Amino acid sequence: MNTDSHEFSSVVNALTTDGWCVVPDLLPAAQTQALAAECRAMHEARQLAPARVGSARTATPLRGDSTHWFQAGAMSTPQQAFTDRLDTLRIAFNRELMLGLIECESHYAVYPPGAGYTRHIDRLRDSDARVVSAVFYLNEDWQDTDGGALRLYLDGGSHRDIYPHAGKLLLFLSAQFEHEVLPATRDRMSIACWMRQRALAPTF
Repeated sequence: MNTDSHEFSSVVNALTTDGWCVVPDLLPAAQTQALAAECRAMHEARQLAPARVGSARTATPLRGDSTHWFQAGAMSTPQQAFTDRLDTLRIAFNRELMLGLIECESHYAVYPPGAGYTRHIDRLRDSDARVVSAVFYLNEDWQDTDGGALRLYLDGGSHRDIYPHAGKLLLFLSAQFEHEVLPATRDRMSIACWMRQRALAPTF
């Protein structure tokens, strides 16, 4: 599906005003299903590795997912279709908001039943490279009663729960919003992505 300029403008405006937004249908259903099938097959073949955190990629009990990072130059057709779509969105953000985003990094993530990710922020402690966080969901026929929401903590102590329905893209500013992944009653599949700027050199 080709997103027109008006739809891009709505996304840009929402990110500018609120710092986050949801895009209901980022890809055609067939492309979303191809990503879901690939993610599921890789998970069943044990090709996903236990997730790690921070720039040192440290193992932690704070999150219970397994991941597979997309590798530039070695992406499958479904991965490339997703990456191209995100890159178009990245360019729109640069054009409208002058964010200086130079690339995206992405990985599949599968949370087994009962697993989650405790409250955290996506910008790494020793790097300011991540600017916009994106999560694309791959779960067909997901019911809210299945759980698995991403809980986004907003200003004023409120929060918003975003359920992982297939085709939905959540975007938010990496440095602004703490969030967590709540446990689900079934496998929960997604693609986590970060749009990155060049990291600023440290000052002494």
